[in-house]
Amino acid sequence: MKTVGVIGLGNMGMGMAKNFIKKGFQTKGYDVFAPKLEQFEQEGGIPCISPAQVGDGADVVFVMVLNGQQALDVVYGENGLVDTMKPGSVCFLTSTIGLGYAKKMGEALAAKGIEMIDCAVSGGLPGAQNGTLTLMASGKKEVYDDCADVMAAIATNPNHVGTEPGQGQVVKACLQALVGAQYTAIFELMVMGCKAGVDPQVLQDVISTSVAGSKLFDICVPLIMDRKFKDTGSSLAVMSKDLNITMDLAREVGCAMPTVAIAREMVQAGFVRFPDEDNWAVTKILEDIAQTEVKRR
Repeated sequence: MKTVGVIGLGNMGMGMAKNFIKKGFQTKGYDVFAPKLEQFEQEGGIPCISPAQVGDGADVVFVMVLNGQQALDVVYGENGLVDTMKPGSVCFLTSTIGLGYAKKMGEALAAKGIEMIDCAVSGGLPGAQNGTLTLMASGKKEVYDDCADVMAAIATNPNHVGTEPGQGQVVKACLQALVGAQYTAIFELMVMGCKAGVDPQVLQDVISTSVAGSKLFDICVPLIMDRKFKDTGSSLAVMSKDLNITMDLAREVGCAMPTVAIAREMVQAGFVRFPDEDNWAVTKILEDIAQTEVKRR
């Protein structure tokens, strides 16, 4: 059975690591935050003092950090993965960091004979905890197929989206464009309906069963009505970063995305106002303008 490593034991990385352990994989892990390493060890993982120690003897290593520079530091910084991972082993980039960083990471790994799967994920904290993530994996098809057992521990919807590093990031950027646009519409319509006197539960019941219903609507509307804007596993900080990546890609390839541009500004406003809260907190800005509140009656 493969030895798996996870670098970055935040909400997403820890959830993934727990599922690797549950499925019987020997699982090594590293995080800069010591309490996360302690929690990881309590779950049955093997804590490490550096990315290099994680990579030493690992068949597959997952990198789940916040941004592109952190990902590059993990790979070829001091005590990085390239120092110890053996040729033919596989590094999964599961962070959303953008096309350029993913290509740089792929080049650094390839120079050492290490395979890379650029594998953006979707499903948030519930998906990571329950092993039901959607994967957007780009890399050699034979490498992807050989890692099917590892991916099955964390995902119910793996997708092979391309063969080159960066293509997984592109698919994730497209996905986040849709998510951001949907968020904006959901927050706006819920505030307008409540301001006009309609019970928000009515709005949820009608829209969720209509052609416009979506998983995203079903997830976020109850949280808004219950006034749960923090620690729900979908942070404004991450969404703001992701939509910036999407808009950077649009500019790079020459595409106009006015709807997503507005969504990014809404999310950025929410992040500035509520930096420690989750995406649904944007609703509170719209509520302030409308002088209403979306809550259960």
